[in-house]
Amino acid sequence: MTDFPQTLTKYSESPEFTQDTIPLALRRDHYTKDGVWGKIVVTEGELLYLREDLPAQVVTATKPATIFPTEPHSVSPRGNVRFKVEFYRDDAEGSLQ
Repeated sequence: MTDFPQTLTKYSESPEFTQDTIPLALRRDHYTKDGVWGKIVVTEGELLYLREDLPAQVVTATKPATIFPTEPHSVSPRGNVRFKVEFYRDDAEGSLQ
């Protein structure tokens, strides 16, 4: 996982998803807003993190994935999986209110 800038602060997280409850919107290309970073945190199994023009990344409990602001991405389960997405903003940019 790429290190987050030190100024990032967690402000929200998704519910936990499984292979059966991943919303269709996450299985299709989508993106975070400008200034919003994400971290995919898997607690069980494996998840594929897909980004345009980059190799698929296998996300596991020991290998979280970084979601970069505005970068289109999608996810796909590899068998049984449990995961959530944590959302971060940069305090230094004044984006926290």
